[in-house]
Amino acid sequence: MKAVMFDAYGPPDVLTHVDVPTPVPRADQVLIRVHATTVTSAEVGMRRGEPRWGRVIIGLRRPRRGVRVLGLEFAGDVTAVGPAVRRLRVGDRVFGFTSFGAGANAEYKCLSERASITTMPDNVAYAQAAAAVDGFTTAWHFLHDLAKVRPGQRVLVIGASGSIGTYAIQLAKYLGAVVHGVCSGRNAKLVESLGADRVFDYTVEDFTTSGERYSAIFDTVGRSSFARCRSVLAPRGCYLPTTGLMVNAMLTAGTALTTGPRVRTGMSVGKQAALDALRGLLGQDRLQVVIDRIYPMAEIVEAHRYVDEGHKVGNVVIDVVGDGRRNEP
Repeated sequence: MKAVMFDAYGPPDVLTHVDVPTPVPRADQVLIRVHATTVTSAEVGMRRGEPRWGRVIIGLRRPRRGVRVLGLEFAGDVTAVGPAVRRLRVGDRVFGFTSFGAGANAEYKCLSERASITTMPDNVAYAQAAAAVDGFTTAWHFLHDLAKVRPGQRVLVIGASGSIGTYAIQLAKYLGAVVHGVCSGRNAKLVESLGADRVFDYTVEDFTTSGERYSAIFDTVGRSSFARCRSVLAPRGCYLPTTGLMVNAMLTAGTALTTGPRVRTGMSVGKQAALDALRGLLGQDRLQVVIDRIYPMAEIVEAHRYVDEGHKVGNVVIDVVGDGRRNEP
């Protein structure tokens, strides 16, 4: 099968197209014919070996063998199952998250049926399904599980036009919150269309001087800090960063002992409950999937270059089998 591999950290050119054996599912595994995957900010960081502490997981000097094929999100078809598989069947259209093993930048991927995987709603295309997984489930982990957002609360989403941010705006609104977003002015209308009640253009506005107070501030891009946001948090509000895990984990422990605003962070890895919620919302057409561009797998290096620029809106999809539609710039 065809796959895209990297065996050294660096720029997009470290990615190479290779032919490797098609995996064979073991007892509880399913073999998935991947139709669509994505290039995320997390993956370009993995490709660069950043942050440095992450190399403890993916390889100190070079990526370890098990993660040399990137790809965290996928959508495709089950083509074979192991003898112990009970939940999924050959022919099922599925989507999900590969977790630390990555590997979806390939024509086939084996996963345990107990992994973060579920069936796709009939009304959803492969590109949409793949592009929804990590952004939505990460937003769910922070807003639903950690912050426990309730109706009437005020939520601020920093990086509101990105992959996680576009879902965070919609999810916070779904949970009944008053939602504000922070993004560039060129993306303000998009964020408003997703449900934001107010949008701050970070190029000309400072949300910390707005006089607003928030029950939760969700920083999806690492462009703020607890120190900067503390003044606009409610007395028991929480700051939710997706980056700076080491520092923010210490702040999480420290602020848990106080009566004031607190930090809550962590990694969203086990995604099954969030995937079930995502499947329901997609099936009811209650969630907008924002896709910036679609690249064929032959042009995945260009996709990485584009994501490296840091200006993508929503998601960048990789069409593995040629049944998607490419979005031109």
